Amino acid sequence: MRIAVDAMGGDFAPEAIVEGVVMATAELPEDVTVVLIGRQSVIGELLKKHNSESAATIEVVHAEDVIDMGEHPTKALSQKPNSSIGVGFKLLKDKQVDAFCSAGNTGAMHVGALFSIKAIEGVLRPCIAGFVPQINGGHAIMLDIGANADCKPEMLAQFGEIGSIYAQYMFGVASPRVALMNIGSEEQKGSLVAQAAHQLLKDSRRINFIGNIEGGDFFASKADVIVTDGFTGNTMFKLGESFYPLAKQRGIEDEFIAKTNYESVGGSPILGVNGNVIIAHGISSPLAIKNMINLAIQQVKADAYTKIAQVLA
Repeated sequence: MRIAVDAMGGDFAPEAIVEGVVMATAELPEDVTVVLIGRQSVIGELLKKHNSESAATIEVVHAEDVIDMGEHPTKALSQKPNSSIGVGFKLLKDKQVDAFCSAGNTGAMHVGALFSIKAIEGVLRPCIAGFVPQINGGHAIMLDIGANADCKPEMLAQFGEIGSIYAQYMFGVASPRVALMNIGSEEQKGSLVAQAAHQLLKDSRRINFIGNIEGGDFFASKADVIVTDGFTGNTMFKLGESFYPLAKQRGIEDEFIAKTNYESVGGSPILGVNGNVIIAHGISSPLAIKNMINLAIQQVKADAYTKIAQVLA
């Protein structure tokens, strides 16, 4: 298995990325290789600095250019084909790696996935999924958390199907409970879009739809899949992530709140594309990068994107 990591993407790249990769490779199975993509001389110096004893499990692929956080995604990808993100997607498209991970420009990662490995046939809009810790243990998968701010009912209904398949193969849940995030539990509540999406989800024979949930149910272990538009999902997800630093600032230690720390999972997958793509926070620490790599390995083993393709076909 080969996991590609953008060494140049992120607020603290390349130092934090390389350190995280070294941390990860110290514990990886022998059949896993991490492919670091970026400026070879810079990466090489950092690997020497960390006295990496796992050199056999790390490969370096040179990419001269870097897409900065503030650059326009489409323009940057076309003008910088030799960027670390551009090279990463080429490797993924050519099946030289099994997954591509980056803490760099989120828009460039999303656009790069659409233009290289492309959306799965039948998918209306690929989305970004987030892992929401649940009070009874484990995580719920929430989608979308930012790729699609405005959604039609049909898109939300499909998110439910995609999330259900992903939860089934990633979490091992036989019949994932799918819920629609809304402003009330009653069927007639919410916007016109939410009401129409509710009916589509209810009528779907592919999922175990349990109805609406509210914001107060976010961590309550009521659902395995939480469906919402990218605007609402991004707002709720980032609110949830704010609990850990706030608790830490106030001297509060709690096992559950610690799970809301963005580092604990390390990344969010783009679902609905023909490959494994993981996006990490721009502020990612070495620990977050390590956990992002572990998430990528788990996702490759689950082979969820091919299962999604098979169902939607």
